[in-house]
Amino acid sequence: MRYAKRGRMRFTSHRDFSRAFERAVFRARVPMAYSSGFNPHPRISYAGAAPTGSASEAEYLELALAEVVVAADVHAMLDEALPPGLDVLEVVESPGGSLADLLEASRWRIGLTADHAAVADAVMRFLAADEVLVERMTKKGMREFDARGAVLSLVVDPAAGAAPGRTSMDVVLRHGTPAVRPDDVLRGLEAVAGLPMDQAPLMTRLAQGPLLGSDQVGDPLADRA
Repeated sequence: MRYAKRGRMRFTSHRDFSRAFERAVFRARVPMAYSSGFNPHPRISYAGAAPTGSASEAEYLELALAEVVVAADVHAMLDEALPPGLDVLEVVESPGGSLADLLEASRWRIGLTADHAAVADAVMRFLAADEVLVERMTKKGMREFDARGAVLSLVVDPAAGAAPGRTSMDVVLRHGTPAVRPDDVLRGLEAVAGLPMDQAPLMTRLAQGPLLGSDQVGDPLADRA
């Protein structure tokens, strides 16, 4: 299943979404398969969740059902039960294999309140660097890693400069461990060029899937529909 996080729902954490989704599954009476054991849970596998605060048009999960159901019916039932801003976009039957293994890269749009020329200069310096080290707190503590190595493409939208003080970028990130996020790229731009971030950026994942060529992100459900 592909779903979107829009509007204020981008501030829901992954844990918040999983709770909301499980409630939606119950309300919609989707015939879920459950785990065995003392405290059974619906068999739902989440893949490649976006960071809290990010909007997304390309979030994915897998459901295990207890009986055969038409994918379009599951789509309609869940979309009806989920709150506005958490929107089901596509449901297909899985042919088997791991969906998570197909999520090799993501394409993001980052909207900034920053001068267009300053952003373009920072991007040029970032791309020219062999390595851009940034730090982020992870579950294992503070970690330092290379933000530049994960960036396959980073382009400043030329049309965005038409609005004074507003700029947007398009970035393609290769997935890895630790995962480099769009906010890591912004920290990298600040590190190499001192690019100021006066307001919180609006980060939206546009696509997530297999890496095609050097910097194109494919549709992981294309061969499953």
